[in-house]
Amino acid sequence: MNVKETGFNGLFTLEPDVFEDHRGYFFESWNREKFREYGLDQDFLQDNQSMSGAFVLRGLHFQLPPWQQGKLVRVISGSVLDVAVDLRKNEPTYGKHFKYTITAKQKNLLWLPPGFAHGFLTLEPNTIFFYKCTQVYNKESEASIAWFDPDLNIDWGVENPVVSEKDKLAPLFRDFNSPF
Repeated sequence: MNVKETGFNGLFTLEPDVFEDHRGYFFESWNREKFREYGLDQDFLQDNQSMSGAFVLRGLHFQLPPWQQGKLVRVISGSVLDVAVDLRKNEPTYGKHFKYTITAKQKNLLWLPPGFAHGFLTLEPNTIFFYKCTQVYNKESEASIAWFDPDLNIDWGVENPVVSEKDKLAPLFRDFNSPF
């Protein structure tokens, strides 16, 4: 597995070793011992999967402490533009975002440690997005930041994505007092 630093402390892209032959392919999307070699010693408590049509934007979501989640994300079918926003006040990348394209074809992954808001835009119809979480979902601690926030200045590459009513009403970053 090829693990690459992103310039954000603890945020990594991952490219697994893929073994292909006439039958298809095989790869490990999670191996605890291999992840430990890279300092990513995590216990995953919940797996989530979503399917979306093209140009659906979900995010920017996170959970507040003590229910904050680390996430290992990948795409099973289709592709996404994945965005992570650093909410950790003591990091030099606080308030900055990282964009990464994840595709089923490339089989690449992204590790987001706790303290990041997360969102993605599907780039193809019937995109299946999968993520392992280090904490279970807790409705009382769910939070979000507006995907269209002018201070974050994220170029999603699409004018009018399909967005939930909840995400349309998310607060701006400048109104967020980070507990991270």
